Amino acid sequence: MKIEGIVLIGIGAFMAVVSVGYWFWSGEPSGTAMLIGAVLLGLLPGGYYYWWAKRMKPRPEDRPDATTREGAGVIGSFPHGSIWPLVFGAGAFLFGLALAFGWWFLPPALGLMLVAATGVTTQSRRGGAI
Repeated sequence: MKIEGIVLIGIGAFMAVVSVGYWFWSGEPSGTAMLIGAVLLGLLPGGYYYWWAKRMKPRPEDRPDATTREGAGVIGSFPHGSIWPLVFGAGAFLFGLALAFGWWFLPPALGLMLVAATGVTTQSRRGGAI
């Protein structure tokens, strides 16, 4: 996770330089705010990954003396297919419609998003479908 953290922090630092240059050359606040969001999208997960890399033992990918044999085998567990991302996306779509057309879309949107968040959490903790 150390390499991933360094790459993301580098992306965040690059976007910081770009956003400062954009601010001075254009003076436009909305584009600068979006670029600051891009800075945070690099620095926040990169800092988190780097923080965890310091606290866990190095993976074979993080060690320069590792062999291919050390990285073989089961990598980890991956989730099975699930309906909950689709349900959450439908709720997010309705939320967008509520912002654009009217607040009457808000209750079903929040309901779908809450049900989807509960469903994906329950499914991931049980290891199967609910």
